Amino acid sequence: MPPANLNALRVFSTVAEHGNIQCAAEVLNLSRGAVSQRIKQIELEIGTPLLVRGARGVSLTPAGKRCHAAMTEALAIIDSALSDVAGHDGWITLHIGPSFMAKWMMPRMERFRKAFPWVSLATEIHNRVMDRGLGRGEIAIWPDTAPDPNPAHQSRHLTELRLAAVCSPDFLRPDWPMGPETLLTLPLLQDGHRRWDRLAEATGQRPAHAPLNFGRSALALDAAMNGHGVAIAPHHMIEADLRAKRLVEIWFPPEPSNEGLYMSWAKEQNGGRHLRRVVDWFLVEFGQGHRRQE
Repeated sequence: MPPANLNALRVFSTVAEHGNIQCAAEVLNLSRGAVSQRIKQIELEIGTPLLVRGARGVSLTPAGKRCHAAMTEALAIIDSALSDVAGHDGWITLHIGPSFMAKWMMPRMERFRKAFPWVSLATEIHNRVMDRGLGRGEIAIWPDTAPDPNPAHQSRHLTELRLAAVCSPDFLRPDWPMGPETLLTLPLLQDGHRRWDRLAEATGQRPAHAPLNFGRSALALDAAMNGHGVAIAPHHMIEADLRAKRLVEIWFPPEPSNEGLYMSWAKEQNGGRHLRRVVDWFLVEFGQGHRRQE
């Protein structure tokens, strides 16, 4: 069997990561037809289907999963070697969610740049947890119920997801301590985690108003700051707005969320001079560890 074309394999890896041929085509700046043709080329060369095509996207066959895992590892090694040759040790790519970027990272961006003036930082925004391996100079931060299971990754727990209900200081609300029953009578602002729906289900009480639904936590929090209702979000996402008095906390769930925020990076890429310092910076920002001395 002739070896598969490396460019075609990169196309397959991008499709597998996004779960959608059109999204992969936009990322790769190719036509949808060109992406489909490269996938078919690989499937013909190896003699087995890699993707199951559906109305809402594509999923990996068992062979596709094995191929994607192997490609992820191989591409990480190639990218690492090319970075070494090109002298790109100062490049760091941060894989994060859009609301984490808006509400946690942006308020700290100046501090980060002062700490690492020699680092070229790139951010890649993801709407779901990455399912590929991390290469040289890549860090991923994502909420989950357990550490990153990828054996090729280092993983550290950053913080528990301590939730709080928040609103604008000017939002009209009862001035006494509130429980869930009172909260559910107020205008509710809900993100994709559907936490208000889950609270209503747990208490058996219908909200007095249908929640306003937003695709991202940052949008629900912005609506809360503008006086449109009450949002619920992890504390690390609201601390900057609490300090600036743009939001106030009015309720805390009595039970822990059983979720945490985790940071991952590739075990084999620790040779990068700056990666470990950036990892340490995040740990310190979340109250762990000490600044590494230069």
